[in-house]
Amino acid sequence: MAVPFIPAQQVDVPEINFQSAVTLPAAKTALVIVDMQNDFVKEGGSLVVPTAVETLPILQSLLGSARTVGMRVAYTQDTHFADDPEYKIWPPHCKQGTWGWEIVEELAPAAEDLICPKSRYDGFYGTWLEHHLKVWQVENLVIVGTVASICVLHTAASAGLRWYNVVVPADGVSALTEFDQALTLRQVSWLYTGMVTRSVADIEFVS
Repeated sequence: MAVPFIPAQQVDVPEINFQSAVTLPAAKTALVIVDMQNDFVKEGGSLVVPTAVETLPILQSLLGSARTVGMRVAYTQDTHFADDPEYKIWPPHCKQGTWGWEIVEELAPAAEDLICPKSRYDGFYGTWLEHHLKVWQVENLVIVGTVASICVLHTAASAGLRWYNVVVPADGVSALTEFDQALTLRQVSWLYTGMVTRSVADIEFVS
């Protein structure tokens, strides 16, 4: 009888196929910023990802580049209410209308941006994200934000299953552990046939 695979305490990270450069047409590409909210990013938040704050200047630069070429920008916004079943898994967080629920001011949405409130990890589940991507005729998604192995990965997976071309820059996502970061990049580049880069600087948008 075959013995079930039980991972050791330490495991080797499979090779991650990083792309040295990715060029995307702005008109067919959208930037998706996942859950960059005070509860996950800022001191005093209820579920802070320690490295999330370090991604803020990186994401500001990426957002500026996207806006310069007129790209579509979408935000997912984790949104919960009292007695949410998810609070059996995590401490209460991102309660609608609270400071922790708000998107960080450094990445404040513009009037023309899409904001997608969501109640689960997947940015497509129960939201209007897919509808608007189809209306915009978007084919490529650059996905950034937090938490890498949870909401970023589930959103990237859902995008990949819908045959969007997914791009994830490693320095544009934050995780709770190095393992979770590696897991995210590995899954995106292998299972969902997306592309990962080491830096947002490796992604170019062209008109």
